[in-house]
Amino acid sequence: MIVPLQSNYLVCRGTFSFFLVACATHAFFLHIETAHEEYSQWIEIGDLIVVSAPEGGELMQAWHLCELIRSYHVPVVALPKGHPGSSRLKMVVSAGEHVELNCGIVRGTHPEQHLICASSELSGIQLARLDGDEIGVSIDMPVHAKNARFLIVQNIDEEQFCEIEVDVPV
Repeated sequence: MIVPLQSNYLVCRGTFSFFLVACATHAFFLHIETAHEEYSQWIEIGDLIVVSAPEGGELMQAWHLCELIRSYHVPVVALPKGHPGSSRLKMVVSAGEHVELNCGIVRGTHPEQHLICASSELSGIQLARLDGDEIGVSIDMPVHAKNARFLIVQNIDEEQFCEIEVDVPV
């Protein structure tokens, strides 16, 4: 399924979790900090910024986290495996050409930007940027995620959301 986005956001809601997707509006270096190294990843216009909320939460919080990366280029921090702070992370972010949601990884411990922690109900969803000049996301859905609802969110700001439901066939 292909969803054009431009400057809009895509939200996928499960029963108890969600993720938000936006596309980069300009190119920048995303810096990824680990305990021992710093990586720099080039983000192109149209690359995906994905915020996952495996336990659910406020959509506005996900929007802020997304914009910290997309607009302000705040570095991503990857905690070492076994770090006690992982359990306190309610939302995590990844960015790049493609991102796979996975429930088998520990939140906040993967500097690899093609993986993001997700709930079991949304695990296995694969997202990819669109090729060419079109800005948006291609979605590959596993059968077990068939109950997920997709919404295009427009005109998002501190006071207002405008959500439009989108059909994504499994």
